[in-house]
Amino acid sequence: MLNAFFVALILVSVLVAAFTGQMEAVSTSALEAAKKSVELALGLVGVMSLFMGLMRVAQDGGLLRIVARAAAPLMRRLFPGVPADHPAMSAMILNIGSNFLGLGNAATPFGIRAMQELETLNPVKGTATNAQVLFLAINTAGLAILPTGVIALRASAGSKDPAGIVFATWLASGVATIVAILAATLLSKLPRFRVPLSNSPTSNFEPSAGSSKFEVQSSTEEAVRVPPRFGRWIGALYLAAAGVALGFELAHQLATKPWDEVFRAMLSFWTIPFLIAGLVLFGWVRGVRVYESTVEGAKEGFQVALRIIPYLVAILVAVAMFRASGCLALLVSALSPLTSLVGMPAEAVPMALLRPLSGSGSYGVMSEILTAHGPDSYLGYLVSTMQGATDTTLYVLAVYFGAVGIKRTRHAVPAGLLADAAGIGAAVVICRLLWGHLGP
Repeated sequence: MLNAFFVALILVSVLVAAFTGQMEAVSTSALEAAKKSVELALGLVGVMSLFMGLMRVAQDGGLLRIVARAAAPLMRRLFPGVPADHPAMSAMILNIGSNFLGLGNAATPFGIRAMQELETLNPVKGTATNAQVLFLAINTAGLAILPTGVIALRASAGSKDPAGIVFATWLASGVATIVAILAATLLSKLPRFRVPLSNSPTSNFEPSAGSSKFEVQSSTEEAVRVPPRFGRWIGALYLAAAGVALGFELAHQLATKPWDEVFRAMLSFWTIPFLIAGLVLFGWVRGVRVYESTVEGAKEGFQVALRIIPYLVAILVAVAMFRASGCLALLVSALSPLTSLVGMPAEAVPMALLRPLSGSGSYGVMSEILTAHGPDSYLGYLVSTMQGATDTTLYVLAVYFGAVGIKRTRHAVPAGLLADAAGIGAAVVICRLLWGHLGP
């Protein structure tokens, strides 16, 4: 499906450019996008190396097992084909949790690790399993407790209520998540996307053998770990000191700033440092050779970041050609009379079309609308909610499938696009109810 989508974007873009005289723009955009996609991938190398290294520390210290057991009841229902004690479970939980907290930099490495672990259960290499498709569908829904990027852009545009879209975003992204789960589950049953029973992700997996394998690995890790003397006491004292520091900082900030602004700032700037420190402290207390584990994991992260470059080049070039050819403008013109009937002004249509294709493109459209119409207008609230309610589907699929060499994506594209459509549709309905009185 991703192959057909890619081919259609390229061929239609070139044909439309030939008729509209935009061939020079398409040529320039294709080369520029190829360059930027490599720069984007290289920019991921450092982040990938850091968090894949921390993932290795968490794995060596047994944290992934602890996390997997805590969320096992829910995850077993969503992913019945994945054994409860498999490392894929904990990696998926860390990815979904990072996305929920708005930690995009941490979520991507955790998600790639989850895809790698899920691939170990895949007997048909190169073909996405139901679990992989469902996991990515949940990712494309973009459920987050606080859309920090959108709030920051609204604040910089002079909004008097930059966080006013949080509740609407929760509802819209919640709808997108539910539709993503239903779409990924139901589409997998269609003959077009179904795989033979003998090729299912669990057909060649023996729980007893797998469990013993993980138990042996765990016991081996236990044998090589040498917890430091008084490590637990030192760890407890460190956490207590960090809690005191957090309390002082909150008191200081609340004395001069409103609580919602303080909450956003703390979530944005304190979460990642505390996550890094927490993983390092946990590994040290558990007797992990933290530095060595971090380096080994970082090596893997470096290799993965380089491996996804071809996939990013392909999809970002196709999207850039689609925009430069004028196809997007033609779609907007064709759809605007229909979307205006359901409460989506013509100015918001490019946002709805770009959101699944390009994160930077949708941010650019949102910024332009906030500047031209005001962040606290109906249109400003609408595009802000759209941005926070979904994720960039094609980018997510390209990065995650590219990391494990998946070429047959089955129903991943339609499931992700259905989730995007549901999130955008829900955003329109919710914003109409909350801010429709502000006018179009």
